[in-house]
Amino acid sequence: MSPPAERRALPTAVIAALPLLLLAALLALLKFYDPTRAFQASFPPIEELTLQRVVLRSGEIEVHVVNGGPQPVTVAQVQVDEAYWEHRIEPGRVIPRLGRATVRIPYPWVAGETHVVKLLSSTGLAFEREIPVAVESPKPSLQFLLLFALLGLYVGVIPVALGLIWFPVLQRLNERWLDFFLCLTLGLLVFLGIDALEESFDVAASVPGVFQGTGLLALGLLGSFALLTALEKSWVGNRAGTTETARLPLAYMVAVGIGLHNLSEGLAVGAAYTLGDIALGTLLVVGFTLHNTTEGLAIVAPIARSAVGLRHLVLLGAVGGIPTIFGAWIGGFTYSAVAALLFLAIGAGAIFQVVVQIGSGMAAGPRGMQGLLTFPNVAGFLAGFLIMYGTGLLVAA
Repeated sequence: MSPPAERRALPTAVIAALPLLLLAALLALLKFYDPTRAFQASFPPIEELTLQRVVLRSGEIEVHVVNGGPQPVTVAQVQVDEAYWEHRIEPGRVIPRLGRATVRIPYPWVAGETHVVKLLSSTGLAFEREIPVAVESPKPSLQFLLLFALLGLYVGVIPVALGLIWFPVLQRLNERWLDFFLCLTLGLLVFLGIDALEESFDVAASVPGVFQGTGLLALGLLGSFALLTALEKSWVGNRAGTTETARLPLAYMVAVGIGLHNLSEGLAVGAAYTLGDIALGTLLVVGFTLHNTTEGLAIVAPIARSAVGLRHLVLLGAVGGIPTIFGAWIGGFTYSAVAALLFLAIGAGAIFQVVVQIGSGMAAGPRGMQGLLTFPNVAGFLAGFLIMYGTGLLVAA
């Protein structure tokens, strides 16, 4: 007598593993018998090097290189300002795919001048990086840690704290004016989100191709949006923005989104300072302060009708502002285009998620969508957008 059909069937685990085993066998076959060898002899190799970071020491230029192409690259010569120069490469001249190398060039660079570093491969391809304004790169030390922390305070912490002072004023407003300021918050956040996206596309262009800048952008943007949405659903259910108990978590989510944005902002400031791209003058400090003070208003607007203690206000300000200091440290000492892109995309996704939550919470009120799209509310949204645009003009970059 034959066994039942369910006994004759293969286990689920075996069926699931079968495609993987066949795929492994196919990859092994391609490894040992490469069908593209005949084409490689007829076409030039595809080489791609990214000069990701340049560090200037006294009498030396240090270049950090990443091979983002499909094939190994051999660095044959190094030029500085169109002149061939002696150098040493660690760990070696041949940089494998996804490999990294450090090129050290003993060169008498001049502070304040522009220099161009160019790497020439064994096939004659050139990969270059311009140093706009040569300044000695900071070494991790207590002095520079404090300096970048001070920059983070000016750029993020103090402006956000100043914006939180408006909380008692918001508590005294009637419903119509409170809706106006909530819509103004939406305008502020939409501008921040668009700004972060624009910066993300710029950074994605400088990411080595193998790391798929567009894919990283999509991962950070959609991933943070989905993760915060799931967190919000598990934290306060479907009532975000409609009850006093739900508004405090919403304020924290606004602070998280702004904090992630400020982290990337601090990253850019720290990196630009080490490359001499910006002048850290009074205009820069005033511009960033005005630009980011409205972020504190965006954080406290959702809780204007809630009884919130000083402890929560301090925590909200810390979540929104302190990441700027960490961003300045990262950008100043270990800048990475991949990390910068990911932080920017995550910040943009978090900000847009908060925009959806605030907008849907207001639309869920008694007047629905018609109550959201009144003239005062639309004026508030446009005012928030214009405030961020206007103060952004004062940021010297």
